Amino acid sequence: MTKPLTQGATIGILGGGQLGRMLSVAASRLGFKTHIFEPGANPPAGHVADQVTTASYEDEAALRGFADTVDVITFEFENIPASALDILETIRPVLPARNALATSQDRIVEKQFLTDLGLDVAPFANVETPDDLNAAIETVGVPSILKTRRFGYDGKGQSRLKSVDQAATAWAELGNTPCVLEGFVDFSHEVSVIGARSQSGEVVCYDPGENVHRDGILHTTTLPAKLNVSQRMDAVILTGKILNALEYVGVMGVELFVTPQGLLVNEIAPRVHNSGHWTQNGCAIDQFEQHIRAVAGWPLGDGQRHSNVVMTNLIGDEVLNVAELSKDASVGLHLYGKSEPKAGRKMGHVNKISPKS
Repeated sequence: MTKPLTQGATIGILGGGQLGRMLSVAASRLGFKTHIFEPGANPPAGHVADQVTTASYEDEAALRGFADTVDVITFEFENIPASALDILETIRPVLPARNALATSQDRIVEKQFLTDLGLDVAPFANVETPDDLNAAIETVGVPSILKTRRFGYDGKGQSRLKSVDQAATAWAELGNTPCVLEGFVDFSHEVSVIGARSQSGEVVCYDPGENVHRDGILHTTTLPAKLNVSQRMDAVILTGKILNALEYVGVMGVELFVTPQGLLVNEIAPRVHNSGHWTQNGCAIDQFEQHIRAVAGWPLGDGQRHSNVVMTNLIGDEVLNVAELSKDASVGLHLYGKSEPKAGRKMGHVNKISPKS
C-alpha cells in the first residue's frame, strides 16, 4: 500500500483519449492534478489536464521526466509496451500493477487465467502456425471467431469463420500473427460488471449493465440488465474473484455472456470501461472517481445505482445530433472534444435516466 495522496498531488495517466479525459475531470473534482503521457498531438485528455507530455513510449528520457513530476501512475488503455513500464516502475508506483496488463494483453494468457480460477469461457485454442489453425478448427469447430492474441479492440483484429475453407484467408488477413480461435457461444445477451478494488483490498461492484454492439463497437448499455437475482449475484461474485486473484487496484470491466448453462467470461479490461459510462449519471460515485480513489489510496465510494440508465455511444456523425439531444431534460451529455467525426470513431455518449426499478 502506498500512502494516500493529499490535495494537490499529481496523478500521471498513460494515454490521452476520452477515458483519460474523464479520469482527469474526476481527479480534478477530488483536488488532484493530472499529467497525461500521450504519443499523439492534441489528445482529448489534454484539454482538461494540468500537463501533457507528447512523446513515444520508446522515449526513455520523456518517460523519466513524466514520472518525476507525478505521485502515482495509472493508464487508460492496455497496450502499453513492457519496456515503458520497466522504466516507470522504478520511479513511481504504477496502478493497476502490470500483472493485470500482462493478463489482459494476451487473449490466451487471459483465458488460461480465467479457467484456472474455475470460471467458464468460450471454447478456445491457440493458433501460431497453419497446422495449429487446422488443429484448432478440429477442436473448436466452425462457425468460430479467429482473433489476434494481442492489440484487438472495438471489433478490430478478428475474423469470423463460417466454413473451414475461409481459415487460411482469415489468418492471412490478420497478418499470420499469433491468434486464438474461439468457438461461438449460444448466449442470449451480453452484460458487463464494473468492479473496483482498493489498495486495502476493499471491493465494490456496480450493477451489471446489458450491452448491445453494432459493427463490433458498443452501442448501448442498459441498466438494469435482464438478469435474475442469482445471475446478478454470480456476476458480482466472479468479478470480485478476478479482482482479488490479481490483487488489483483500480477499476476493471468484466464482460460476460449470459447462457442457458450460466455466465461465461468474454474478456476483462484492466481500466475504466465504455460499458461503465452510465455510472456518471446513475450513481453518486462514477467509475472514474472510483478509479482515482483507488489509485490515490483513498477508500472506495458507494457504487449503488440511484436511477435506471440507458447509455448510448455517439459514433461518427451521430455527434451532429447534439443540439436535439441536449433538449431532453433526462439526458446527460458527455462529449470528448474530438474535432472531426469519423466513421467508427467514438465522439461522445449520452446517459438517459429514468426512475430506478
